[in-house]
Amino acid sequence: MGGDRHVVILGGGFGGLATAAALETAPLSVTVIDRRNHHLFQPLLYQVATAALNPSDIAKPIRAILRDQRNARVILGDADTVDLDGKRVRLRDGESIPYDDLVVATGARHAYFGNDHWERHAPGLKTIEDALEIRRRVLIAYEEAERETDPALQAEWLTFVVVGAGPTGVEMAGSLVEIARHALARDFRAVDPTRARVILLEGLDRVLPPYPPELSGKAAAQLRRLGVTVRTGTRVTSIDARGVDLGDERIPARTVIWAAGVAASPLGRALGGETDRAGRVIVEADLTLPGRSDVYVIGDLASVKLDDGAPVPGVAPAAAQMGRHVASCIRRRQAGQATTAFRYADKGSLATIGRRSAVADLGRIKLSGFSAWIAWLAIHVFFLIGFRNRILVLLQWVWSYMTYGRGARLITGGPPEDISEEAGPARVEGGRPGPL
Repeated sequence: MGGDRHVVILGGGFGGLATAAALETAPLSVTVIDRRNHHLFQPLLYQVATAALNPSDIAKPIRAILRDQRNARVILGDADTVDLDGKRVRLRDGESIPYDDLVVATGARHAYFGNDHWERHAPGLKTIEDALEIRRRVLIAYEEAERETDPALQAEWLTFVVVGAGPTGVEMAGSLVEIARHALARDFRAVDPTRARVILLEGLDRVLPPYPPELSGKAAAQLRRLGVTVRTGTRVTSIDARGVDLGDERIPARTVIWAAGVAASPLGRALGGETDRAGRVIVEADLTLPGRSDVYVIGDLASVKLDDGAPVPGVAPAAAQMGRHVASCIRRRQAGQATTAFRYADKGSLATIGRRSAVADLGRIKLSGFSAWIAWLAIHVFFLIGFRNRILVLLQWVWSYMTYGRGARLITGGPPEDISEEAGPARVEGGRPGPL
């Protein structure tokens, strides 16, 4: 391990790992604590959910990432509270870990705007477990449709609703259409997967709201050409096991996916500082917790404003930049120097829509269609951690592009279960499990 000063990093995402890596040569000790043993490349999580990639293609053990960093150790644990005065992190299992500097990078989860009971019927997409559950529901929907003789009920199984048209929602909707039109098109006998409907709902007036209006328009046009039903200015009022309500309108659907909002980790509020409406901690210019020069908050958990007042986006490059800045501040303080203000360098935004379709906002350069898709492919492969992951993902994508195949179409997690409001355990009638 390193010197006497001890830096504790909560979270092994882009921000946490960037901080640890930037402290590799510093004369101090680094401890990274995460509730999971792996770093996850979240931008490609939807491809696990739609059976294009396996979890191991976009994740790597944190210990393997940091194995050569001699001043770093990794703890598998769940941070419960922080004793700011005592400068200790308490884990859920009762262990207490002291720190000299603390970096909180515990990220965010999906938010249901006060309707948390919707999560049962409309899972979000933030973890590998989320992705595998969505994949299970999508694939089971086709299996159930194959066995359903009532045309109306069959149509329910073949209707997929994605709530939220940000990058995750747009990418998920496009991928769901490609599954139906290509990967599964010839796999069934009693049902035609190409008849599946994918409906993308957005409460604001356009898809990809953070993007320039012209790119949002092009994205919507590409989605419609692909076969997605795009509905903007539409508010969801209720979700249950059989569909979605939009005020007085009902959309019968057995598979609903939530991509409409995020909320910061609860640990942010436990720090005692001021938070915004999403639970993000409002930090000082150098990313410290107000009144606490030894506590830094970064990534999706931090509320940071650009010079024009707009928030720094919750994307991987921003979290990594924050991590490197915090490492610089820790080094400066260790050397008796003043810290500096964080400045975000916007590298642009990209969202893929489907095969050979994407949009890219790269500052002065705006791309759409095939050129944006190539840029998206190159950038995402580049940012994957680990040479093995890059090669595997590239080969998977080349294979999928050539064959329209989806190689990870395994249903895991047990048989279909009845998740309706009134349901108990999964029922069996004549040997067939009850509906999902």
